[in-house]
Amino acid sequence: MVRGRHAALIALALALSAAGCGDDDEAPATTPTTAQEEGCEPVEQPKPKSVNLRAPERVLKRGERATATVETSCGTFTLELDTKRAPKTANSFAYLAEEGVYDGTWFHRIVTDAFIQGGDPLGDGTGGPGYTITEKPGPNTSYLRGYAAMAKTAVEPAGTSGSQFFIVAQADAGLPADYAVFGQVVDGIDVVRRIAALGDPASGQEGTPTQPVTIERVTIETGK
Repeated sequence: MVRGRHAALIALALALSAAGCGDDDEAPATTPTTAQEEGCEPVEQPKPKSVNLRAPERVLKRGERATATVETSCGTFTLELDTKRAPKTANSFAYLAEEGVYDGTWFHRIVTDAFIQGGDPLGDGTGGPGYTITEKPGPNTSYLRGYAAMAKTAVEPAGTSGSQFFIVAQADAGLPADYAVFGQVVDGIDVVRRIAALGDPASGQEGTPTQPVTIERVTIETGK
């Protein structure tokens, strides 16, 4: 497996689809880091936190308009949740957001310019919320730039999700229709691509970040 139990199938599919100083009397000049140049704040990697929740009751109504505003150390992006085609998955994501599961976590896996993966309260790719749900995606499901989908292991049924999710930063991830798509970035795709640039190219599909990028909070709004 690659970097935790939620990475193997995504890694395989993506692999197939590839892939100075101032004067003595002045303060030394500093050269901004890549992250600073890209608009990211330097942050520490969050500490793991334990989460053990039961599967949620209805938080979102099927078909209602709902968005998730994701504030990160690299900026803010907004997802429109697909409550019509993926009502169970969108509902679970909104529930986890409202329970604060995503707050204070980080994007533990960043495959350079391809996708970013987060939502793990343990922060190492092995964690979850204490439950899973299953909502099988349609056979023609695609994974295009800005699409948000739930991560799963290779042995779990199609459409299984816990709390970990990924957002596609490339034109087309070329993945099989195994991952439940729960939304799409409608504002701030530049932030997603900024984060996606912070993977270590040498790590390949393992997706080691070059620095921590945190999720500060996720806010759900409905009816707008």
